Amino acid sequence: MTIVINLDVMLAKRKMRLNDLSDAVGISIQNLSILKTGRAKAIRFSTLSAICQVLECQPGDLLEYQPEQDAS
Repeated sequence: MTIVINLDVMLAKRKMRLNDLSDAVGISIQNLSILKTGRAKAIRFSTLSAICQVLECQPGDLLEYQPEQDAS
């Protein structure tokens, strides 16, 4: 199971920089960068809610499920 985080896509759609989102949400740039690059293992609902509020989007706009491909 792979969950893809489309934070970079939403930032581009809103013409917003990661620094601006960090200031608006109150989350460090480092933590947002981990989300943006897909290295995050978890996200708090409060963080997801704050990001959605600032970007005026739904959680489904940020999170996408992609099934794993079989190696065969």
